[in-house]
Amino acid sequence: MANYKEITCKVACNKLKRKIPFAWDLNIYRGCEHECQYCYAIYSHDYLGSEQYFDDIYVKTNIVEQLERQLSSPSWKHEVVNIGGVTDSYQPAEEQYKLMPDILRLMIKYRTPCIISTKSDLILRDYDLIDQLSHITYVNVAATITCMDENIRQKIEPNGVASLKRFAMLKEFSKTGASTGLHFMPIIPYLTDTRDNVDRLYAHAKESDVDYVLPGVLYLRGKTKKVFLNFISSEFPELLAPLHCFIKREEQERSTRIHSIQW
Repeated sequence: MANYKEITCKVACNKLKRKIPFAWDLNIYRGCEHECQYCYAIYSHDYLGSEQYFDDIYVKTNIVEQLERQLSSPSWKHEVVNIGGVTDSYQPAEEQYKLMPDILRLMIKYRTPCIISTKSDLILRDYDLIDQLSHITYVNVAATITCMDENIRQKIEPNGVASLKRFAMLKEFSKTGASTGLHFMPIIPYLTDTRDNVDRLYAHAKESDVDYVLPGVLYLRGKTKKVFLNFISSEFPELLAPLHCFIKREEQERSTRIHSIQW
């Protein structure tokens, strides 16, 4: 069971060095209970002095007040805010703390566009607020969905909701003014890259009336590599050797690209 640790923050939104395609990042929580074995953000707990990214969940209890301070500033340019760049804003902790409704009310009040990506259908709780915001400014609601085989999906991301529930959520939001999308990432070689899985994902995306599909490759950054390979060794040992080869080849190619750019 996760340990909730209440903290305060100095600012709500952090300015990004590059717009991709958003300018600001807002994280209500640090750490994530969904336990996705490929999560790129595991490294971010180093700044908090914790090794338990899936278990130590930090809650920014003053984030609503800090967000209003930023959005009400004359210098605020109403740029796009990505809500949840390193953690899911609708993870189980949100059922208890209920911070997102007030966050969305401020987005409405200050006409601020935002992007929300989640692996939970808890976001449906805030349907009316997101619908209202979508008729004021740009809103994007996306679901990260990697696999239609629930036996595999439950191992990869134990505490995310079932893939079909995520598609049902996207279908509901397609009835609002929000843009909706499927984030098919990461694509895991030998596990979620089968023709059957890809075809089923895209078929459900079409049925859910999403506006786009965004695929992404497996990228094992820092501590994520160890966590992921330990998981593969435990749950899919027959894939460990081919995945090692794949990862080594990708790292070599990435190193070559970086070297060529430097020169």
